[in-house]
This record gives sequence, structure tokens and C-alpha cells, in this order.
Amino acid sequence: MRPGEQEGTEGACADALLSMECPKISQVLARVGEKWSVLIIIMLAGGPRRFSDLKRSIGGISQRMLTLCLRGLERDGLVRRTVFPVVPPRVEYELTALGQSLREPVTQLASWAKSHLAELDAARADFDRRTQSAASPPEPPGALITAPRAAGAVRGR
Repeated sequence: MRPGEQEGTEGACADALLSMECPKISQVLARVGEKWSVLIIIMLAGGPRRFSDLKRSIGGISQRMLTLCLRGLERDGLVRRTVFPVVPPRVEYELTALGQSLREPVTQLASWAKSHLAELDAARADFDRRTQSAASPPEPPGALITAPRAAGAVRGR
């Protein structure tokens, strides 16, 4: 085993991330890790949904963002878009078999987040308190502070 390598699955994952596949893996993780993509996958886990139903169910998402996310998920083969030949046109979105394979990990991630919300909020509040108290007061506008040069300090060394 080389220095810095880990045994087991973690080591294999680290090796994969350091390999030529790293950019591709990063793209997949970026798509799947997007806030809206996760919510869309969760919403579609229950079956096909219409665009307007998804928009209503996912609070705070704009029509443009929903469109972009659905297109990205469709491009990656996770979502199937079906247009029904009726007037007015009806469009439904559903998870593909590949998208269905994401249901469990995404649902587990959402469940983990829900069960740890209080801890995450407490950690954020603690961090904010610590960083706020450690911050020095801002300098007055236009103040120029010069520090004396350390004795024996030589440039270029």
C-alpha cells in the first residue's frame, strides 16, 4: 500500500477521485447534490408528477430553476419527460430506472438532515458566536496603520 492510501472502500473511493474519472464523478455529485435536484427526486419518488404540481410542492423554486433542474436530470438519464398529445399539452416527469436507484440514498440523506436539524442549528449558532466575538472591530475609514519593521528583517530572504 502506498503512503496516504486507505484500506477498504474509502481507499478505493479516494483512488477513484484521484484518477482520470474525478471530473466526471464531480459532475454527477454536483447534479445529485443540488438542493433542488434532491427535492425533485424526492417528489418524483412517489410517481409521475406534472410540472405545475412539482412547482407548487417545492416551495421557493422559480419556474426557470425548476425547468433547468428537470432538463439537467433528464440529460443525466435520471428523469423521463413525457408529453401527452392533448390540448392543452400535458407534460409529466418521472424517475427513470437510474433515477429510481437514487431514491434510497437521497431519502436517507433527507432523513438524516431532518433528524439532525437541531444539532446543525446549534453548531451554526455556536460557530457564529465564536467568529463574531473573535472578529476585531473595523478600522475607521481612512485610517492608515503602519507597523514598525521588525529588527533584523531583510527583504528577499
